[in-house]
Amino acid sequence: MAPALLDVANWSTCAVCAVMKVPQVAAVLAARSARGLSVGSLALELTGFLVFLKYQIYYGYPLQTYLEYPILIAQDVVLFLFILHFSGNMKQALLYTVTFVGGWYMLALHKWIMDLAMNLCTLISAASKFAQLRCLWQTKDSGQVSALTWALSAYTSASKLLAT
Repeated sequence: MAPALLDVANWSTCAVCAVMKVPQVAAVLAARSARGLSVGSLALELTGFLVFLKYQIYYGYPLQTYLEYPILIAQDVVLFLFILHFSGNMKQALLYTVTFVGGWYMLALHKWIMDLAMNLCTLISAASKFAQLRCLWQTKDSGQVSALTWALSAYTSASKLLAT
């Protein structure tokens, strides 16, 4: 692939990631409900993002290869808090915070832990999507699920495939 096209793919991915969760957050806030959204799915997605970010930092990859992950993590945390709030489960926020922060530090304890976690990232990501689809199937209601957020996610995945 031409270097100019790679640059476009990388920077467009970062730009899309900067706003990817905004439609989802807006839908939840507008409805004041998290109906149809899976806390488990978001927890898995956040886990995958954190593992990927930690791996990139641990092995000293250039910032442009993972710049979108801190942005996505911040948006996921905001969305996560809104989902917990509107689901009436805000008391669980502390437990999730301790789990994610503890996991972040545990990843770097041994190289094999980091490598194993990274190898599981694709499975974690797929499990996240299946958990959301399962939630939709069970509730029979797409509720506040944002099709635009899913479309933006599909774009960034495709652009990353092309770029790497």
